[in-house]
Amino acid sequence: MIGKTIEAVSDGTMLHLREPLELQKGTRVRVTLQAIEEEKPRSFLQTAKNLHLQGPADWSTNLHHYLYNEEVQSHD
Repeated sequence: MIGKTIEAVSDGTMLHLREPLELQKGTRVRVTLQAIEEEKPRSFLQTAKNLHLQGPADWSTNLHHYLYNEEVQSHD
């Protein structure tokens, strides 16, 4: 094994690897620790806003027209 990055979780005193190591018993390794910041899950609206979607003003009203080429609803 030349070099590999493996994530682990700390229980306060020990690290628990997220995947098994493929090392022979007695193999010496160098361990470098780097904390991973957990990302907060985004809401659907936050994700949609970040996509900078553009479309016609009546997009939601006439969705079937734009998706399936159906007739546009009248606004009477």
